[in-house]
Amino acid sequence: MKRFFAAIRFLTILPVPDAWSGNEKTLARSVFFFPLVGLVIGLIAAGLDYAFGRALPLLPASALTILVLIGLSGGLHMDGLADTADGFFSARPRNKMMEIMRDSRIGVMGVLAVVFVVLLKVTLLAVVFTPSRWAVILLMPLAGRAAVVLMMTALPYARPEGGLATLFADSRSRLTCLWSWGLLFAISVWLAPDVGLAGALLALLSTALFAVYNRKKIGGYTGDTLGAACELAETATLLAVVMYYSFWMR
Repeated sequence: MKRFFAAIRFLTILPVPDAWSGNEKTLARSVFFFPLVGLVIGLIAAGLDYAFGRALPLLPASALTILVLIGLSGGLHMDGLADTADGFFSARPRNKMMEIMRDSRIGVMGVLAVVFVVLLKVTLLAVVFTPSRWAVILLMPLAGRAAVVLMMTALPYARPEGGLATLFADSRSRLTCLWSWGLLFAISVWLAPDVGLAGALLALLSTALFAVYNRKKIGGYTGDTLGAACELAETATLLAVVMYYSFWMR
């Protein structure tokens, strides 16, 4: 259980006592629990979305739900998306790209990426008013954390000098990756066999393509690109659901 609480403490802002989460070695072996942390986030967000929906119209309720999803992670993954966008779209050599991504300041491309993704998530969620809405909200953060595990499994760490994400290098495995995505697909089929499966498939495809793009741009992954992968997988899940409903409602 210490590994589970270590993952919660690392990936969220939820309060976890020091005695429950162990030390750095415990955290290094917590990758297996990343998808379960996604489920915890999804359950909280889905519950709050129900409350928001009882008090507000769908658009502001959706905006608050997306804010909850971002806030529960402390903006960790959104920050990674911003840094990744600044680096990848800088049109600079690889070394300079890596320096830009490490800079704590946010540039124009980072701002645009964050604004675009947040707006896209809010507008997409605002048109999901079916009984499966709560299941979609639950699946989004699960898909995002499964994307993180896939990136760490498929790619080497890109910074030769090391970084925070190297902490998990020894505990990554194909079995953990299969477990993460197996859990996503199983829960998708269980809760929403139609839209859930579509969301999981597009999340997997987008993560695989982003992993290929990472290898081409910087030769692997960094902590920032893991955050970007999480945000892109969440967005892809929601996008697939809306596309599915749009297709069948024609």
